Amino acid sequence: MSIRSASAAGPAYQWCRALARSHHENFPVASLLLPGRLRDPVAAIYAFARTADDIADTPGVAADSRLHKLNDMAIALDSIEQEGTPDTLMFQALADTIRRHRLPLKPFRDLLSAFRQDVSKTRYSDFAEVMDYCRRSANPVGELMLHLTGQLSEHRLSLSNAICSALQLINFLQDIEEDYRNNHRIYLPVDEMQRFAVCEDDIEQRRNSPRFHDLIQLQIERAAELLRSGSPLGRRITGRFGLELRAITLGGMRILEKLRNRDDLFDPPRLTAKDRRRIVWCALKQGIQG
Repeated sequence: MSIRSASAAGPAYQWCRALARSHHENFPVASLLLPGRLRDPVAAIYAFARTADDIADTPGVAADSRLHKLNDMAIALDSIEQEGTPDTLMFQALADTIRRHRLPLKPFRDLLSAFRQDVSKTRYSDFAEVMDYCRRSANPVGELMLHLTGQLSEHRLSLSNAICSALQLINFLQDIEEDYRNNHRIYLPVDEMQRFAVCEDDIEQRRNSPRFHDLIQLQIERAAELLRSGSPLGRRITGRFGLELRAITLGGMRILEKLRNRDDLFDPPRLTAKDRRRIVWCALKQGIQG
């Protein structure tokens, strides 16, 4: 099957861009910071990940039903691999993106693996299990971005993985109560909860105890170290993707600062318009400084 023209895939990409705009995200998605040629592919990748995540997170829907829908997404990927184009707008855009940019399918399958796990697994015995989830739920997005920009290397992928895993950990810290209330999930390692004498009832009852504070500070510092270790990538990546990557990293650091300083451990911090303006300015400044 020949690759569709950009105009033929236009309505499909338009749908993906609308989906990206309709969801609040702390970190930019297909934003104006990116070069124009990448905004549609990034929107298609985002739409795939967002759709799968929303399926896994839908409260009140039976696990079998959610797994069936995720399996349908896996079948659609198989169809793309066999040069088919599924009927839905999202997969039409994704098929065009995968073929036009020769993207590997493994990162997409890794994402589906993580979201299937979300349906059935609600506790993580230790940090290694959490990081294995991050490896499949977040890191594939960074890998796909490096493929899109033609800047993939083993070292850059390692830096990207650190950033993506850190951002996933930050999301967990922002959504502790929401994850527990909606899907009874806890991403805090069980062994560390036990070490700090924190129990599930503390989360259910929103107890801002000193021991819970200490547990959360450990998670914050761990995420911060990962983010710092990956931050050189934003200065090594060229062009406007480098700018967006610096902005994403600075946004993560700003969220971590808010997480450290909040009084209520269950109050999810968000980036304000002022935060975003400063982040873009600092990202531009870092690019000039090299």
